[in-house]
Amino acid sequence: MYCWNARSPLHRLLVRAPLLGLIVVLLLSGCSSLQRMQQTSTSGSIESGVPTTPVVPTNPVATPVPGAPLTIFVILMENHDWRDIQGSSSAPYINNVLLPQASYAQQYYNPPGVHPSEPNYLWLEAGMNFRVIDDAPPAVHHFGASNHLVTLLQHAHISWKSYQEDIDGTTCPLESVNDYAPKHNPMVFFDDVTRGNDPHSANCIAHIRPYSELANDLKQGNAARYNFITPNLCNDMHNSCSPTNDSIRQGDAWLQQQIPLIQESRAYQQGGIIFITWDEGEGDDGPIGLLTLSPYAKGRGYTNTLHYTHSSLLRTVQELYGVTPLLGDAAQATDLRDLFSTFPTPAKK
Repeated sequence: MYCWNARSPLHRLLVRAPLLGLIVVLLLSGCSSLQRMQQTSTSGSIESGVPTTPVVPTNPVATPVPGAPLTIFVILMENHDWRDIQGSSSAPYINNVLLPQASYAQQYYNPPGVHPSEPNYLWLEAGMNFRVIDDAPPAVHHFGASNHLVTLLQHAHISWKSYQEDIDGTTCPLESVNDYAPKHNPMVFFDDVTRGNDPHSANCIAHIRPYSELANDLKQGNAARYNFITPNLCNDMHNSCSPTNDSIRQGDAWLQQQIPLIQESRAYQQGGIIFITWDEGEGDDGPIGLLTLSPYAKGRGYTNTLHYTHSSLLRTVQELYGVTPLLGDAAQATDLRDLFSTFPTPAKK
């Protein structure tokens, strides 16, 4: 596009042609707009996995469709108190993009005294930790209990998947591989999922899939109704990995890349819910915070200081899908409905 030069032949011509001058003014306005677009397009880019301060995007229009199936995405990050995240310069995407559009809970805790990671993941699945107080693999801890979330969903004919980064999907992932850790995948601790710790369990392999498959599942309309998502140990804020050597920044960059893929999907826009939380506080019970993104949520940065725990999230998922009985401590927990402008009725099966 031609831009203004006061000494150019065009300038001399405009002196003699007022109408042409008006046309060129409009063209120059377009030139200025193009320059602004070019500047904006470089803001919020990820260089070597590190996000710069993002520009808040215009989100895809998301309007719940009456009667559409409800799709839930639970994303688990690792080992940080809310005070480490809110306002952190290492988390520009969370603070500058997600919080302004989310509803979020500032007093969300892991269950009292429940540490380390594994018992908290079990709690999100069953409302209890089965007295587990370590991160031992399923070969050590596996349970015959059938009263846990995904089995209730399966019995109600509600589809589910656990998307795990760094698994290959050819076997049931009962052991650590690459930056995948079973302790962050609660479903593999239940015998009715793994057929008693069988690495060739068809049920396990069908439901516990590589995270890399999610984007295509969303594109093809094949996403499950309930989706439990665990990034790998570098991307979930657990480890400090290169190139950032900053666990919060690494996880924030991962969210910046992945959340838009979900939000742009039909499953989300017609009535999806994304919950993002952390498994436990760093050396304490928190608060660890929870974000809710949804066409149903109050959003616009709405926040509260109600006391919640992982039992609250579990209860909320059960209520949204209408599956009972309420599991373990979820029966006594406060649900998350205050974060919603419309709390969806139990989803169609």
